[in-house]
Amino acid sequence: MSTPAERAQTLSALHAAPEILRVVNVWDVVSAEAILALPETRAIATAGHSIAASFGYEDGTDIPLEIVLDMVGRIVAVAGDVPVSADLDAGFGDPGETTRRAIGVGIVGANVEDRLKPLADSVRAVEAIVRAGEAEGVPFALNARTDAFVRAGDRSTEESIADAIERGRAYLDAGADLVFVPGILDADITGRLVEGLGERKLSVIGLPGALTAAEYEDLGVARISYGPTTQRVALTALQDVAQQLYANGVIPPSTRPLN
Repeated sequence: MSTPAERAQTLSALHAAPEILRVVNVWDVVSAEAILALPETRAIATAGHSIAASFGYEDGTDIPLEIVLDMVGRIVAVAGDVPVSADLDAGFGDPGETTRRAIGVGIVGANVEDRLKPLADSVRAVEAIVRAGEAEGVPFALNARTDAFVRAGDRSTEESIADAIERGRAYLDAGADLVFVPGILDADITGRLVEGLGERKLSVIGLPGALTAAEYEDLGVARISYGPTTQRVALTALQDVAQQLYANGVIPPSTRPLN
């Protein structure tokens, strides 16, 4: 099995490649195994929202770090040489120490969100994450998230674009691999963010109403992930089949034994 440092280098290389990196978010071992079985899978990412929901917590609230680390460590254990990037929320109060502990269970990259804290504080968090990776001998592939759009409130799109670029540049200068800007980004906004941050430096989320992965790739985006939506698709399928079963239905014959 490759070392964490080697998997981190692999993840960074995938971020820098001309092809957009498509990562399907998982939340437990069986969802990870289902994705890892696909030959197209080059890296996987955990969804913090989905892990929290699995344990009965609201996203971004008080799920204990120990629960998150236990689950992502279990996912790493089945991933083998495939690099795993984790959603570490806002760093659980100590981004550097949280990163050190995440590396300890085999995580080689992460999303860490700024929640629009003052820029200087957010940059210090990025620096602490990068230092933690260096101290552990792992070139940690940080996908530094800015909430410039999802926490924009009533400010204009122009203000959000400018803020995302200012924050993103600062995070890249501090050692982040990519800048993650969640939200439904159209072609114009995406193009301006790529121009401001650089080619293959922007990471986006695939949501209903957003562009396709191929369209984002053409605009110079490095990575697309899907957050909690993959779990929502799975839960929708579960609820739909349950309704069929309550109506005297049977399990669809197309069901695959993936567990």
